[in-house]
Amino acid sequence: MEKFEKLTSVAAPLPLINVDTDMIIPARFLKTIKRTGLGTDLFSTLRFNEDGSDREDFVLNQAAYKDAEVLVTGENFGCGSSREHAPWALMDFGIKCVIAPSFADIFYNNSFKNGMLLIKLPPEDMAKLMEDAERGANATVTVDLEAQEITGPDGGLIKFEIDAFKKHCLLNGLDDIGLTLQKDEKIDAFEEQQNAAHPW
Repeated sequence: MEKFEKLTSVAAPLPLINVDTDMIIPARFLKTIKRTGLGTDLFSTLRFNEDGSDREDFVLNQAAYKDAEVLVTGENFGCGSSREHAPWALMDFGIKCVIAPSFADIFYNNSFKNGMLLIKLPPEDMAKLMEDAERGANATVTVDLEAQEITGPDGGLIKFEIDAFKKHCLLNGLDDIGLTLQKDEKIDAFEEQQNAAHPW
């Protein structure tokens, strides 16, 4: 898993509440167990018209936000079914950090396990950040995970809280497999002991 330390990017505003996982990646696209290729259909019903053309009014189709790696959105983001494809689709599209007042629990944990930073902020900080994000190409923010700070386009600073274990995993690029492999020597020693005690 790729490490997450500091990210500077345009922040895209998506001022919607209760964005569920089917809105993030509709069920009809869940035909793969791979983590790649899903970004093409991210927010499909919001991004595209019925004929497949881009909806010009959708934020991620606008020139200023096409390369955004930060998404600023409303409360209860990622609610609905527990599909892991939702964080996969966001990351495959290029989103590395989502900032909202609250997240659905399963989506929240899935995102961290896949290397995406989710930040919860109180309403007053969210209002300021959403206002900053609406500046278009000038909506550049820096997210510093180590310092737990977001620096806005005007230099304003927002502090955020994060679980220490989740922070450690992101900073060191550790998913569940990576965490297990940290105990590689103990695992090998146990296997040797088991093989000696039970050679059959």
